[in-house]
Amino acid sequence: DYKAILDNIFHNFIYFIQNFDLIEEWLLSDDFYEKYKKENHPYPSLLDPKKLNDKNEKINYHTIPAELAWEMNLPLPENYEFVWLASSLSGHGAMTMYFELCDINICKCIHHNPGIMYSNILAQLLNNTTKYNIIAYTDYTHVYVYRNDLARFLNLLHKNKPILYLVRDPISRLKTGVNHINFKVDKLDYFNLNTPIDRVLDRDTYYFEATVPTCEHIKTYWTYAESFFRLNFLTQCFKTENIIYLDMQKIKSEYILKTLKELNNLFSFKKIPAQENIDNGMTFDELGVLFPITLLANLKDIDENNIDETFEILITTKQLLKLYKIKNYKEINFLLFKHKIPFENLIFCIQEEKITSFKNNLNLIKYLQSYLQEFVDKLEIKINLKKQHLINEQQILHYFANNMSLAKKWEKIFKQELIHIKQHRPDIVASWKYYQEFEKMCEELDG
Repeated sequence: DYKAILDNIFHNFIYFIQNFDLIEEWLLSDDFYEKYKKENHPYPSLLDPKKLNDKNEKINYHTIPAELAWEMNLPLPENYEFVWLASSLSGHGAMTMYFELCDINICKCIHHNPGIMYSNILAQLLNNTTKYNIIAYTDYTHVYVYRNDLARFLNLLHKNKPILYLVRDPISRLKTGVNHINFKVDKLDYFNLNTPIDRVLDRDTYYFEATVPTCEHIKTYWTYAESFFRLNFLTQCFKTENIIYLDMQKIKSEYILKTLKELNNLFSFKKIPAQENIDNGMTFDELGVLFPITLLANLKDIDENNIDETFEILITTKQLLKLYKIKNYKEINFLLFKHKIPFENLIFCIQEEKITSFKNNLNLIKYLQSYLQEFVDKLEIKINLKKQHLINEQQILHYFANNMSLAKKWEKIFKQELIHIKQHRPDIVASWKYYQEFEKMCEELDG
């Protein structure tokens, strides 16, 4: 009479027969009834999760292959503190950096196949039993996961764990989406001293290979980006009383320390970072989306008579260095530039074991000073040009005002998307300046 568990049994029939007594005991238990059968849970576990968490049991998480665990709907191990959800374009890069400053181990896997996500996160939990773990899922629009598949993954998370959901004004999300770059297929991630700088910097384009962002992409792309609209869907997979909303405004650099202290009161982090360790959280700003890239610097590329020694110079930002946990690299801006460069967070790094040899290569340093100054000058021109063409929220609202049928379509989408947060955190929705302007505009269109 409980179809979901019958489907599970038939799907794993050989395992069921081989472990009949153990599974029968579990399926007839009060625990199984309360956790799964009573509420008609769509993905019941074929084994007792309590025993799976016990290493002394013959069958536990360590003895079952991850693929089989997924097939049998085994919930993920319980050694994580909370689940962190984020809609795309809502500051997850900055939040990742801040959580790591709190010694939080973020168990995450970006993949369109939820079975692979599950297997990867399972391994991360089993290999980090003493760390402060959280499970993270961000709904990226470019890594599409079908709703039914995603629901299965989310239903294998512990129902009583808190859920922290990072949200943002949807019109501001749309602005970031419209301005979002795509990398060109032939972009260079590695280059040498012979490579023309214009070729190195020719890395990016916009949707449909446009040279500049345009509001037209709201109509041609974002209206069809289904995973952009999943806030309400994701909340349905969890208990309402466990969901804690966090607005992106609260993680701006001027507020983040206060926010982390408030979150610490809820989640008891291992530590809170000092103010001086908190950088500007714009991880994927105009620079962050273009880097990292690596210059393979060897004077032999310029003149055959030079010493054949290559130095890998990593060009990145301070934020990306932290985000990608790049270790054993030393910043060498002070060796390469005589004057302050126009980008505070742009850094040029070299492997620590190479630093002495690099400092002694005066001819290379002299050549790099000229080459990289030209690189920075051309980068500044590129960034300034990009800034001139960036779309802002007012332009998006103006575009909707001139496309009434499109505005009505998005109004309908937003009404569905924001049901849960409007019910439980109307104060956050009320603080969304541009969404409030959008709602007012739609009312006027009706009136």
